Amino acid sequence: MLSLSPIVLSFVLFAVLLGLVFWASHNGGLLKVSRRQISHAPGRSSVIVLCIAISIAIPTLTNLLVDHYDRELRSRARTTPMLVGSKGNRIDLTLSSLYFRPAQFETVPFSEYEKIRDWHKGTAIPLNLRFQARGYPIVATSPEYFEERGLESATGHLPFRLGEVVLGSSVAETLRLESGDALFSDQLELYDISKPAALKMHVVGTLAVTNSPDDTAVFVSIGTAWILEGISHGHQAAESIDKKLLIAEKDDELTVSGAMIEYNEVTEKNVNSFHYHGDSSLLPLSSILFFPKDVKAGTIAKARVKATKLYQMVKPTSVVEELMAKVFQVKSFLDLVSVLLAISTAFLLALVCVLTVRMRNREIRTMHQIGISQRRVSALLATEIVTLLLAGCVFASAFVGAAWWVMPNLIDAL
Repeated sequence: MLSLSPIVLSFVLFAVLLGLVFWASHNGGLLKVSRRQISHAPGRSSVIVLCIAISIAIPTLTNLLVDHYDRELRSRARTTPMLVGSKGNRIDLTLSSLYFRPAQFETVPFSEYEKIRDWHKGTAIPLNLRFQARGYPIVATSPEYFEERGLESATGHLPFRLGEVVLGSSVAETLRLESGDALFSDQLELYDISKPAALKMHVVGTLAVTNSPDDTAVFVSIGTAWILEGISHGHQAAESIDKKLLIAEKDDELTVSGAMIEYNEVTEKNVNSFHYHGDSSLLPLSSILFFPKDVKAGTIAKARVKATKLYQMVKPTSVVEELMAKVFQVKSFLDLVSVLLAISTAFLLALVCVLTVRMRNREIRTMHQIGISQRRVSALLATEIVTLLLAGCVFASAFVGAAWWVMPNLIDAL
């Protein structure tokens, strides 16, 4: 079913209200009498106004919300041509990578990112989205992310070193942090001492407002994510370790006691001590953004990833279209319900009008006897109906405005 755009709907309502104001200015006496009659039966009038408001507010709010989130989802998806992640739910992968929503899926090894990056047919950007700070998502990525998204620093600079963090505009405003302050990561398992401790990160800047999910995230370098993972760590140099902490010593290999405390902050003094053990190609990523040079490069890249049979490459625009198709199916049902509700309200209003006229027979006869014409009586009844309709429109507008203000972000709900 077709839906009116917010602009067209606004013009229609404005024209109706303007006409009502013009008509009321020439029928002040009728308005005064009709208001008294409506106030004489507050229960009946309230029920009619409520029914009118609901029948107007529900379809209006539905159309506004669907149109708004459709534009929001599509605009974000259009800025990301391709997306690589583990096999599984395409919608979860897309919403997690574009909107930093928590999701449970397998990680992608760093080696897959290196393959796509070294292909030189586009720009590959690694993402690690497994951690949070004060409830806000930590987005660990590379400098290319800021270039492709067009993100600029409002203050300070971007996070190029380990332990540095730059805040989205909304995060900086809410937490009241600025360059030079500290921000701790949230610990995944509070009572599990085998998990790495919260990392004290240094705020080095804030981003300019973008009106996108980037405003509600904090950004770190990809290496910082591996410190959060517990894969990369820093501690004293081998030659300065207390002998009491040494369990065994053989050739160039030292076995150190677990009592040695690892650093939970990256500073100028200890930054060079951070390292990781094992194969760097296995370092975990949540997903990989890919910006191909052209359509052909994107098609070839998708075929290459598919050939691995381990990962998937999706087009966010296609995933969003699939998601919105389901939303529009639900919306069509809601539109049908709204039409039935409007018809029921119209019948209710007609029934109330007929019963009101019958109940007011003596009043109408009295008006005729004192010289009021039938046309004037009909105008009085019509004025009451129009007043109730106008009151219903006002309440509907107030409800839509209030709902729009307090409505939670759909992306958060997803």
